[in-house]
Amino acid sequence: MVKTAARAWVAAHAEALSDWTRTIWDFGETAWREYRSCDFYVDLLRREGFTVEEGSGGMPTAFCATWENGPGPTIGGYAEYDGIPGNCQAAAPKKGPRAGLSPHAGGHTDPHSGLGIGSLGGFLAAKAAMEAHGIGGRLKFFGEPAEKVRGSKPLHAAAGYYDDLDAAISFHPFYMAPLCNTVRWDTHCGAGYAMIYEFTCDAPETWMAGTDASPIPASHASARAPGANDALVAMLQSAKALKEHVMASGESWSMNEAILTAGQATADNIPAQIAQATFIIRISEVAQAEHVVRGLDHFADCAARLTHCSWRRHWVAKSRPGLPNHAMARATYANLQAVGAPQWGDKAAAFARDIQKELGLDPMDQPFLPMISELIDPEVAEKRIRRMIPPDQRHFTSDDYTEYCWHAPTVRLYIGRPALAAPPGFAYPAWAMNAMGGHPACIDPMVQTAAQVVGMTVLDCLTNPGLLDEAKAEFTQRTGGGVGGTDWIPPLADYPPPIHFRWPEYVTTRRGTEWWIPTMPGEG
Repeated sequence: MVKTAARAWVAAHAEALSDWTRTIWDFGETAWREYRSCDFYVDLLRREGFTVEEGSGGMPTAFCATWENGPGPTIGGYAEYDGIPGNCQAAAPKKGPRAGLSPHAGGHTDPHSGLGIGSLGGFLAAKAAMEAHGIGGRLKFFGEPAEKVRGSKPLHAAAGYYDDLDAAISFHPFYMAPLCNTVRWDTHCGAGYAMIYEFTCDAPETWMAGTDASPIPASHASARAPGANDALVAMLQSAKALKEHVMASGESWSMNEAILTAGQATADNIPAQIAQATFIIRISEVAQAEHVVRGLDHFADCAARLTHCSWRRHWVAKSRPGLPNHAMARATYANLQAVGAPQWGDKAAAFARDIQKELGLDPMDQPFLPMISELIDPEVAEKRIRRMIPPDQRHFTSDDYTEYCWHAPTVRLYIGRPALAAPPGFAYPAWAMNAMGGHPACIDPMVQTAAQVVGMTVLDCLTNPGLLDEAKAEFTQRTGGGVGGTDWIPPLADYPPPIHFRWPEYVTTRRGTEWWIPTMPGEG
């Protein structure tokens, strides 16, 4: 009866959930600059009766919202809403940016737009059932910005925001087989470290200084210090060598980099004063991440010495690997079995076939991957994951939901998102999947399924003391005594929010509001 009420709320609010999803998708904001997206959630939650702390953890685009209905457990969940630069795609069956924007602007890939609303819908559905049936408890819903750089959750954790949770629910759209319409079992995500290396050339006049030096430092005809851009190039090249030699050993990990600032477009005969690059490491264990960072520090120091610069490392993220909780996983998967995998209708199939035609393929009668509409038992999925990685590797891939795992029993839920079936040897371009994330008929089935499962699991945690007792006992056992136990990893974030860097964003000038790289003629 209680779960039926939650599912009925989702059905009654299907149109609203669809509109909210598309609203966040259209914002297309990126890490640390999700101003409109954050405001949307804050306003909506306040209208729903939540008390909302804006700027939680010192992060302007984060929030912490709470709602209480009398004594009871505290259940946590969250929305993410950051996209990725360079993925500005219209909700159309052809490649092209959203109206009036450059293709270099931000857009949703996973999509976090559906992730956040699917999770929010579940919490609002649980709230409605709690009110209707007099169920006590407290809901705590977070706005988690900058997930793509593992940004907010380590900071929220270190600031104590998760300390009062009795359980947490993490939902993510399917992105990697076999994790589609299932929950994680033993092999959770690994550690994620991200940092910015900054090079500055703040004393260029001391480069090769002599008695016959030009009276004007770095004049057009004089030798000059190599400067920050040269340091950046040397750092990037060295980092590529590090990745090649570590990956050659068979370790399953990744390291990616992006340039934030490169000399401020200086083209005169003066050295570039500042250059910054960000690196993100996805790896199984914290000790391995720290080992890679030591290598990067060494390369940064060498690059700075070579180019007459100084260097600093700024932390963006230090997230811990995940911790299983079978009790929460079993309960959540049982709810997914009751709801069933999402199903896609004729409008979604027609849109998918239009994409196939645009790409020169013969449209398929069944254009979607079968797995997005099928359940997979979590222990079966676990066995398939273990075949993909070395036997002694404990974690695979990276996502910072893992921060919740060290403060409360946490489940990781995956729901199928629209993904196209491909002819042998064919790979779809990224824009095709991104476009479906903004098309209501394509993305709504995932959002509605997730909302039902999340809502039902929240209610399980509030109404089934045996479940929470079992989940907490497992949490205590796995951490060697609970929070502070012998196997517990404390929060690693010992740095301020990295919000003051040149993160890509939308800007407003006399030209109007546009991406920070202006739209060129013929674009948009």
